Amino acid sequence: MNKKQLTIYSLFALSISMISAQVQARTVIQNKGSDTLVNVAQAWAEEYRNIDKNVAVAVSGGGSGTGIAALINGTVDIANASRAMKQKEIDRAKKKGQNPIQHIVGYDALAVFLHHNSPINELSFEQLKEIFGRGGKATKWSDLDVTVPGCKQDKIVVVSRQNNSGTYAYFKKAALGKKGKFRQGTLDMHGSKDVVDLVEKTPCAIGYSGLAYANEHVKMACISKKTGDACVNPSVATASDRSYPIARPLFMYTNGEPAGETKKYLDWILSDKGQCILLKKGYAPVKDVKCD
Repeated sequence: MNKKQLTIYSLFALSISMISAQVQARTVIQNKGSDTLVNVAQAWAEEYRNIDKNVAVAVSGGGSGTGIAALINGTVDIANASRAMKQKEIDRAKKKGQNPIQHIVGYDALAVFLHHNSPINELSFEQLKEIFGRGGKATKWSDLDVTVPGCKQDKIVVVSRQNNSGTYAYFKKAALGKKGKFRQGTLDMHGSKDVVDLVEKTPCAIGYSGLAYANEHVKMACISKKTGDACVNPSVATASDRSYPIARPLFMYTNGEPAGETKKYLDWILSDKGQCILLKKGYAPVKDVKCD
C-alpha cells in the first residue's frame, strides 16, 4: 500500500469511526400506544428532531391497551393512553418490576359522529345508551323518530372501536355507565380515523372518536347528560374546561419517574412549544399557552 492509498484508507476509517460514534451516541425513545394520540405523538417526535438531533423518538400506535402492555413488559419508554391504567394492569406491572407513573399531556373531547345528511343535532346519554348499549331499543332511526336521507333500510349502523382501545373503554364507561356493555353487532374499527371515514361514507351510521379526527364531511352531535338538559358541543374549549360530557384526559405513562432524555422530552411536551403542537392537532392543552 503506497502513501496515498494509506492516507485515503486512514481518512475512510476515521469517517467510519466518527459515524459509528454518532450512531452510538444517539438515544432512541420508544413510544407506543393510543391511536387517539398517535398523530400528535408523531408530530412531537418530528419536531423534537430539531430540538435535539441526538435523540430519536420511535412512535407506533396499536391502541392504549397495546401501549400499556408494552410498558408492563418493559419494552417501551413511554406508553400513550387515552384512558387511565386499570388497577389490575398496575398490579401486573409491579409484579414484573415496573412502576407506572401517569402524566397528563392534554385533553380530548370524544365526539359522537353522524353522517352529514343526518337531521340529528343533539343526543342525550339516555339516547346513546339506547343506540350503543346492550339491550338498547333503538335499532332503527325511526325508533328515535328520525328519517335519515339516504338510509333506505332505516337500520342504525353502530360504529365502535376494538376493545383494546382506550377510546372504546372511556366511551363505554362515560356514556353507557360503569356496568354498561356495547350492543352486539357493532362494526369495530382498528383506528380513530377509520371510525370517522366509515361514518362519512355511510348515511345510516353513527360512531364515536376523538375530536381531532373531525372533518367537514361529518357532523358532531351536541351532547347532554339528560334528555331535555342543555347540550354541549365538543370543542377544544369545552374539553379544556371539561364542560363537554365526554371530555377526557390524555396520558403518557413511564416506568418510574422519568429521567435523562425521557424526562427532557416529556418536559418539552408540556412546554408551550409542545402544547401548541397538541392544540394545532385539535386537542386541548393542559395549561394556557401562547402560540405563534
